[in-house]
Amino acid sequence: MKRYSFTAILERDGDGYVALCPEVDMASQGSTVEEALANLKEAMELFLECASAAEVKERLHGEVLVTRFEMTHA
Repeated sequence: MKRYSFTAILERDGDGYVALCPEVDMASQGSTVEEALANLKEAMELFLECASAAEVKERLHGEVLVTRFEMTHA
């Protein structure tokens, strides 16, 4: 089995949460953080099972960095 390490960015959306994996531009949602993350993992598993190696390579971004920043805007 091949082991992957992905990033999950979670954001509140109305009454639920959206989970985004920036490495492959895939998202899912759920009513809790845990559910959104579980749904994202399931979507990723299905993608990796069904996609060709070429498609995975094409969609897979290299290094992904997540940070926060502050700014002012007039």
